[in-house]
Amino acid sequence: QVQLVESGGRLVQAGGSLRLSCAASDRILIMGWYHQAPGKQRELVARITSGGSVNYADSVKGRFTISRDNAKNTAYLQMNSLKPEDTGVYYCNVDDVWRRNYWGQGTQVTVSS
Repeated sequence: QVQLVESGGRLVQAGGSLRLSCAASDRILIMGWYHQAPGKQRELVARITSGGSVNYADSVKGRFTISRDNAKNTAYLQMNSLKPEDTGVYYCNVDDVWRRNYWGQGTQVTVSS
């Protein structure tokens, strides 16, 4: 069982930046971040493989950057030029080396206009 610890969410003004972190208790193949806005479904924001391949939702391209430190089993989401519509809970999602999928508890990001 992989444990995930997320951090970094807080209240920020529009145009500001945040960095989210997701630390896993074991080796991870794929690490991703999902966004759930109030009253909406959870959606993929960004994903990164163990080899460093990344993909992003169109809504965050050019503003968000996902990265990882394999030695620390940690993924990061650098969020720049934040908009009010980025408000919501951000969840870390991972596949471990046995392709089992896990969700973090979520971290709240609130962007004020």
